[in-house]
Amino acid sequence: MDLNDKKLKLSPKRLEALHLLGLNTAEDLLSYYPFRYEIMDCRPFDTWQIKEKVVFEGEVVSPVRSWRHGRMTNSTFEVSAWDRILKITIFNRPWARNLELNQIITVQGIYMGGNRVTAISYDTKPLADHDEVTPVYSTKAGIRQTTIHESIRKVYEYMQNEIIDEIPEEFLRRYRLLRKSDALYRIHFPQSQNDVKQAVRTLKYEEFLRFFTAVQMVRSEEREGITKLPKIFDRKQVDDVINGLPYSLTEDQRKALEEIEDDMSSTRPMYRLVQGDVGCGKTAVAALAMYAAVLSGCQAALLAPTEILARQHLQSLQSILKGTDVHIEVLYAGLSAPEKRAILEAAADGSADIVIGTHSLIQESVQFKNLGLVVADEQQRFGVEQRRALREKGNQTDFLLMSATPIPRTLASTLFGDMDISTIETMPAGRKDPVTLYIRENSFRSVLKDVTALLEAGRQLYIICAAVDQNDDYDARNVGDTASAIQKLYPQYQTGILHGRMSSDEKQSVMKRFSDGEIRILVSTTVVEVGMNVVNATGMIIYDADRFGLSQLHQLRGRIQRGSERGYCWLLSGSHDEKTIERLNVLASTNNGFEISYQDLRLRGPGDILGTRQSGLPDLILGSITDDTAMIEQARKDAAAVFLRPDNPDYAVLINSVRNRNKNNLMYAD
Repeated sequence: MDLNDKKLKLSPKRLEALHLLGLNTAEDLLSYYPFRYEIMDCRPFDTWQIKEKVVFEGEVVSPVRSWRHGRMTNSTFEVSAWDRILKITIFNRPWARNLELNQIITVQGIYMGGNRVTAISYDTKPLADHDEVTPVYSTKAGIRQTTIHESIRKVYEYMQNEIIDEIPEEFLRRYRLLRKSDALYRIHFPQSQNDVKQAVRTLKYEEFLRFFTAVQMVRSEEREGITKLPKIFDRKQVDDVINGLPYSLTEDQRKALEEIEDDMSSTRPMYRLVQGDVGCGKTAVAALAMYAAVLSGCQAALLAPTEILARQHLQSLQSILKGTDVHIEVLYAGLSAPEKRAILEAAADGSADIVIGTHSLIQESVQFKNLGLVVADEQQRFGVEQRRALREKGNQTDFLLMSATPIPRTLASTLFGDMDISTIETMPAGRKDPVTLYIRENSFRSVLKDVTALLEAGRQLYIICAAVDQNDDYDARNVGDTASAIQKLYPQYQTGILHGRMSSDEKQSVMKRFSDGEIRILVSTTVVEVGMNVVNATGMIIYDADRFGLSQLHQLRGRIQRGSERGYCWLLSGSHDEKTIERLNVLASTNNGFEISYQDLRLRGPGDILGTRQSGLPDLILGSITDDTAMIEQARKDAAAVFLRPDNPDYAVLINSVRNRNKNNLMYAD
């Protein structure tokens, strides 16, 4: 039901506030759960500890003094409590000036010592009139907690008899879960901490069950009734190429290749993710898979995120498949019209066995004689329409996707639920890790000596900034000013800039000049995170490192360990936040991408880490993929059981609910 519906009797002012919070329907509002709860734990003054949260009732005994510092307001007043006078400071509550002498208030705040309290909140109800547990909602400036809470109460009172249980009766009884209506009441209007615990347990399970039911639906609708002719090839010929390599494959590489070969040999189209850390050897596995496809009489296509990387893949594949008669072409914008035409003709008549390119390969003008395998590099995720477009170029094409954001297997099966997963954990023998140094100031001076030595040794340098231009609302080093300062500091070296506002041609030109060594110092935003493979670039400075996630920082520093020369990454941050310091110390202490991704998922959630979400699959509001592993596993099994008996009437509400949510949106967002 739309919140504007007159039956809900929400005032225009409340509707405006709710819309500002992105809440447009009754379901949106009832699913807008508190992010924390205030617990009314009132303890005597003589038990208070400095920096501890306290709750107390007091009488206002001094006028309120308020003043403004820029956008911030500061109010101070005194209250009498516990037979003493406490000085209260509260920020950004300009209405505190309305407090009157002798007024009784309840204060929640942090005890700062010396009878001083920094208030988090206050209200004019006596302590005895407060609930034991009070929900606190995420809000925006000017929108009060009471506005949100009372709006939820109104909508709940109208909707409570229409709230349907999506969790099947069988699971409600088995796990002793609450009815949906009861769970929503207890999470928004709890009488005790136990109410919150039971409500969260029920609603978390519902989220996970919906999620995995949607995953099952995606898999079913993508694959149901779809078969293909198995690809027949001589695995010994693939082994001969492996034996001719100047290095040995790791056990994980061999296992991943075997899983891919089994998929290709089956009658079910392959949709597999190969995940592994930067430098683990995913490209070699993909090259061998493409060779197997060619041996079966099919063509293969390799999609890369940038033209530079597409050309680099050509070199890699030519090296790996040296000694075979595989014909490889690379298609990119910089080719002349006759060159492009020749490659398109080779793809169409089948003389090109493997074609490498960017997403332009999906265009209608690109035709293949017998496309059997598509490999997508660097997390290039495909929507339903893109898969269909590529599938129509071949005969039930197999898909292999590669991700350099490695996640522990259990979590990966949650985030990439509609794919089979191969994981490469072991790194090739002799591979060096970059050295990461965390500098606790956002200044170039701390790294000047080391950077100068690196440049004088003939190496190249990345400098990463969080902003393109100076912005008063975003205090971070920017590409423009940084590049100007660096060029003045090192006039003997050419400095280039790279950022997302540049046109595709401009970006490709800069990346090529950096790849060719013409540009020695590249000042860039995170657009270099993927698609840059410059062996001579062994140094990276990251300004404002606290503004980036761990996985993104790890991906960035992966750019500087592309060869045998040791890479150096300097993380610059002046942040004094304890959690930020902890995060950056994690990155400085380990190069294990699985551990880093796990910590990033735990701290920031999957949306930020992967850069893309399976839109159409339910979002997890309460559930945590890192903390709720036992519930995840059970919900996964229960969803599978639901799909084994889809005609069971007890499952109809769940299946129909998921189908209605996702019927127009079962795709991946790029």
